[in-house]
Amino acid sequence: MKADIDKSLEILNAGGVILYPTDTIWGLGCDATNEKAVEKIYQIKQRCDQKSMLVLLDNSNKIPSFITEMPELAWDLIELSETPLTIIYSGAKNLASNLIAPDGSIGIRISNNEFNQKLIQKFRKPLVSTSANISGSNSPQSFADISQEIIDAVDYVVEWKQDDFTKSLPSSIIKLGTTGEIQIIRK
Repeated sequence: MKADIDKSLEILNAGGVILYPTDTIWGLGCDATNEKAVEKIYQIKQRCDQKSMLVLLDNSNKIPSFITEMPELAWDLIELSETPLTIIYSGAKNLASNLIAPDGSIGIRISNNEFNQKLIQKFRKPLVSTSANISGSNSPQSFADISQEIIDAVDYVVEWKQDDFTKSLPSSIIKLGTTGEIQIIRK
């Protein structure tokens, strides 16, 4: 795992894109503060840049650095969630502008995956996470489901967990308003 983290850091710091396992499904990732790197992911996915992607953090205490106001309810939702949960917050800041949704929101998930935790801690920035597929195709449930087109398009493919064929699912997604209103986007 250490070699994968070191190589991933090298690629991320150079503005590249990695293919990596997350706490849910395999994802495409880059520096969430680098607009050119974010654009590379949109190109790889053949996806319109009006459809935002989410970011991973290693610790919920870092969330207020990337949104203007942290709703109190968010702390409880993060703490009580037993499965991976992406929360869409209003007022995104300090992120690549092409990563932020047209309404100014951003989806953030705290990853509990050991690889993601260590990588984000060492990188010291949020990491983009979006499913490793061409837009409109099925999300890969394991590394074996990822198309060769995606593998060939990235700058580095993490080796850790490639041989894990456990079927994974994407996270639940909710949109949280500043006054606590909740909208379920994906269960």
